[in-house]
Amino acid sequence: MPKRYDLHTHTVHSDGTTQPEDNVSLASEIGLAGLALTDHDTVSGWTQMRDACARHGLAFIPGIELSTERDGRSVHLLGYWVDPTDTALVVECDRLRNERSRRADEICELLASLGVGVEVARVRELAGDAPIGRPHIASAMIEAGHVADVQSAFDDYLADGGPAYVPKYAIDPVRGLRLLADAGGATVLAHPGVSEDGGGPVTPALLDELADAGLSGVEVDHPAHEPEVAARWRALAESHGLLITGASDFHGDRKDLHLGERTTTAATLEQLQGLASNKMHDKISVSPTAS
Repeated sequence: MPKRYDLHTHTVHSDGTTQPEDNVSLASEIGLAGLALTDHDTVSGWTQMRDACARHGLAFIPGIELSTERDGRSVHLLGYWVDPTDTALVVECDRLRNERSRRADEICELLASLGVGVEVARVRELAGDAPIGRPHIASAMIEAGHVADVQSAFDDYLADGGPAYVPKYAIDPVRGLRLLADAGGATVLAHPGVSEDGGGPVTPALLDELADAGLSGVEVDHPAHEPEVAARWRALAESHGLLITGASDFHGDRKDLHLGERTTTAATLEQLQGLASNKMHDKISVSPTAS
């Protein structure tokens, strides 16, 4: 059976609901050969997942999902095999984390003024060691009985332009790509056909810029991409000579996405690692017959 890898998963270290060990156990159960950990703006779960992968005999692909923005559009970049001690990357991730905390405080103040207040301390408890995000605030709202579910929290209050929306700090995608590349990573544009923050999908013009800046690939095969969307981005990626990856974007039970729902072949993974300049990580072993 061809080897398959899920290159986009989240845990409690960002906005997922599972531990790294849980992701690895599930990956082993469904027959994956390996998986990446790509928590938002942090590498804090790497050691846990690396150790769990070793116990299960799976390949660990170290990654990070960097949050960037252009013209109101949320643009997420996946960086694989980056140096976790790279000073510029560490500083930027710390800044993003601090800004998330500030933003959470302001959102909670707005919610209180709207009569749907939640305790900031409880939001921090729900986030744990992860960077605080709107999903954590939504969970606190559900606990407090203000909304029925996460979707309602966003639809009624937290979505971009909503009554409790607070603009977030974000860097430009090209700068984000260069941060990841300077840290030795191979970079992939995550789910370009998905609009998470209401700004619309990533534009082909932005892909042109990112390709010129050294983008390695595009996450074409994503559960939220309809067939026609995937086909369009596949053609765009191929026109730039970029690698095409697939992944689940697994978040545990926070989103209706299933680990291993979309995957990347061993051959593509090997090519992707070849584009990473940081050689401190173990080389993925791919047999000649794997695909």
